[in-house]
This record gives sequence, C-alpha cells and structure tokens, in this order.
Amino acid sequence: MTEDSRYEAVRSRDARFDGAFFFAVSTTGIYCRPSCPATTPRRRNVAFFPTSAAAQGSGFRACRRCRPDAVPGSAEWDARADVVGRAMRLISEGVVDREGVAGLAARLGYSTRQVQRQLTAELGAGPVALARAQRAHTARVLLQTTGLPASEIAFAAGFASVRQFNDTIREIYALTPSGLRAARPGKGSRFGAVAHPGTPGVLPLRLAFRGPYAARQLFDHLQRRAITGVEEVTGTPGARTYRRTLRLPHGTGIAEVDEAAGDGWLDCRLRLTELRDLTTASQRVRRLFDLDADPYAVAERLGADADLARLVDRHPGLRSPGAPDPDELALRAVLGQQVSVAVGRTFGGALVAAHGEPLPEPSGALTHLFPRADGLARAGLTELGMPASRRATLRTLSAALADGTVVLDAGADRDEAAHALLGLRGIGPWTAGYIRMRALGDPDVLLTGDVAVRAGLRRAGVPTAGLKERADAWRPWRSYAMHHLWNVPATEPASPRPTTTESTGP
Repeated sequence: MTEDSRYEAVRSRDARFDGAFFFAVSTTGIYCRPSCPATTPRRRNVAFFPTSAAAQGSGFRACRRCRPDAVPGSAEWDARADVVGRAMRLISEGVVDREGVAGLAARLGYSTRQVQRQLTAELGAGPVALARAQRAHTARVLLQTTGLPASEIAFAAGFASVRQFNDTIREIYALTPSGLRAARPGKGSRFGAVAHPGTPGVLPLRLAFRGPYAARQLFDHLQRRAITGVEEVTGTPGARTYRRTLRLPHGTGIAEVDEAAGDGWLDCRLRLTELRDLTTASQRVRRLFDLDADPYAVAERLGADADLARLVDRHPGLRSPGAPDPDELALRAVLGQQVSVAVGRTFGGALVAAHGEPLPEPSGALTHLFPRADGLARAGLTELGMPASRRATLRTLSAALADGTVVLDAGADRDEAAHALLGLRGIGPWTAGYIRMRALGDPDVLLTGDVAVRAGLRRAGVPTAGLKERADAWRPWRSYAMHHLWNVPATEPASPRPTTTESTGP
C-alpha cells in the first residue's frame, strides 16, 4: 500500500487493515488502528507505522478509544517465511522475554546484529521494542481483567522490575497502572468492553480477529479430532465451547474458547499455573483458531477462480486451524496416517491414557497433557494396538523432535523442517505437508493427492486434471482452498470415485 491508500483506509475507517498498519497524529501524540472512530485527522498531520512498537518508539501513545494494542496480528507474518516473519512469530511467543535477543537470534540462525538490523529496517523497531509493546499489552489485559496487585502484574507480563513496568505504562498509555485499570472500556465501546473478571484464577480474554469468521466449520474440525483427556467440546452447534490442556514454558494451562463470536472477537478463558505464561498461551490459542488471518485477501485471490468462488461465498471467513503445540500436532498426524480421523482419535486417546502427563488437578474431562516426544521415543507403544510400522514411525519422529533433528517451533524454517521430516522413515509427502500446514502455520499448502480434497473437487464440479498447475493461481492461500474443498457438503453431486491410496487426513 502507498501512504495515500493507507490514508484512504483511515478516512473510511476500514477495519480490514486493523493490525496491518497503524497511524499516528502529530498534533495529538496518539497512534490508532485504521478503524478508529475518532475524527479523521488532516493528511499532513498523519504518519504511518508498520507496528505499534514503531509508533511507540517515535513517542506516540496508544489511543484509549480504539485500543490499537488489541488488534489482530498481521497476516503477513504467517505468509512470510523469511527471517523477519520467523522473528515476529517467535517474539509473539515470548521468546525475547524468556531468552533475550541472543536467544531469538540463535533460534533464527543469525547474529544479534543482523536480526536487529533487519527488524529495525523493515518494521521501524528492534526485537526489544517489539517485545516491550507486547508486554505492555499483556499488562493492560491483566490490569483490566484481574484484581491482581500491580507488582504481581509487572512480573507476570514479563517486566524486569516494577519501575520498568510503571514507566512503560505511563509512556504508552499516558496513565499510571491504577489509572489504566480505572479506564476500563465499558459496554458502549465500539470495539467491545474488556471481558469482565470471572472466577478467581481464570483470565477472561477477548481474542480479536478481522473480517468474517466461520466459527462453525472450525469448531466442527476441532470436535471431530478432539482427543480424550486433552481436549473436549461441550454444548450444541452454535453455542459450543472448546477446551484443551496446554504445556507452557513455566507451567500448565487450560484454555476455553466459545464458538459464539462477538463483533470481531472470540471469548476465551485461560487457567494458568503461572501468570508469566499468559502471552505464550494467548498466542498459541490465536494460532490454533487462525485469528490473525486476512479473510479479505484470501477471498479476493480464491474468488478469482470461477469454480472456487461459489465455495468461498458459501463459507466466508473460513479459517485454516493451526496448532497450540507443533510437536503434538506432528505426532497426531502420524497417529491418523493413511487411515481416518476416527482411528487417529482412538489411537490418540490410548496414547494419552498410557503416556500422557496427568494434570495436577483434573478439570472436567481434561485430565492430561499430551505426551512429550522424548518419552515416546523410548516407549514400546504396543498397548496402542497400532501396526508395528506406525509405532516405529511414531518413535522415529519422537526421537527426531527430541534431539532437534526436526524443529517445529514458531520460528522454524518451513522448507528445512519439511525436508527433515521427509528424511524420516515412514513420513511421506502427505504427512509432511499436513504438519507444515498446521504445526508451522503455512497458509500455502495443497495436498493434491488427498482423498477428501479430490472428493470435494468432484462434488463441487471442479476439474481435477492439472490441479497442481491450476492451483498456482491460488497462492499464497492454498491451505484455505483445501479447507474450502474439505467443507463441500456431501449432498453436492458427486462423480465416480477413483481408486487411491492417499490419506483422508488425521
């Protein structure tokens, strides 16, 4: 976008660009999201920034009306596989808070100078400033949704000291921590009131997304694959709640997300044994529910294909679910390999019962964390009733994840990870592609040999001949095209089904 087109988005208060860029007003010293309802400033007084950290670094404070720190993340970081995109995903996971800039650089395979230079040149802020902006957002959420003392919130948000916490809050919000707590948005806010504090020990969040959101299809996807002990879905369609356990850097957690979407957000509740894990937990839930996607860009590209346009119109805002734990997703992909969703779910439940880590205190049907890869690498797994070849593949993958032969964290190089996966015995293109799509959040994966994809093509009346070449026009959103094909109703007219040995997906 040019600066003129950005200004047009601000003039029209276009929410499609919330999180894609921020604008600041020199006469007020405030920065906002594009859809801010305040009077549009004059063009000569407006400056644009790619991140909130860049606006803060230039001396602007966050708008109290539109809460620009609460926007969805930019979909650009999911689509990009370069060092800047990988760095942004790692920073959002809290890596800088836990391991510093040196730890971030080591994970990326670059020097700290190179990482600092590339981020500053492109985003207007280095890793420390980006992490600081994220800590400030976490602190605001805790101040406005809990009754915790400010001193506890300071360390829970990742600040090194209470003084640093106080100074940052004053600089970014032009309020003291107590003033920010008192300035909690109410029901009249265009962007929704901050979620009300609920049960002690439970953090209520509103997870923002942009555009339409096809919640029903995503909850259907998760419900069909829910593994007993680790996940559960309660309620009836339209009013379901998805619950699951989380293994986090400092402890454990339970996430609950409601299907009924608000006006631009999903209601979420987190139960954490360590408040320091709030940023990581919320980001992992966002990734699972694909909340940083840009449905407008996806619809524009896929809708240009005459055959796909009808599917895109049928399910506006269809998402491509990610994974809160990449290693877990990879192991689950092997459990369902070359069979079905139901069989993979059965094997998953048996695996959790035999090797999962019990929660300190069960919560409803949630009793365990998914097994660790290092433990499964040494296990016999005969109690699962799986074929010996699949047990061997599961152990091989577990060993590769445990020793670092395969790296699937938020900043992993997707091409390197896929190459490493294909080098493991028992892992083929379908499994590597599925892991790449969900565990690594790649929006541009198309499993051309997948049975369900080809069935969806036939039911939708889309020719299967030359699919790979034709799908090049769907880049970089082929993962979303695949989900549209998976969601073609079974009542659509179907052609005769050819014989195939490919998977129907875990």
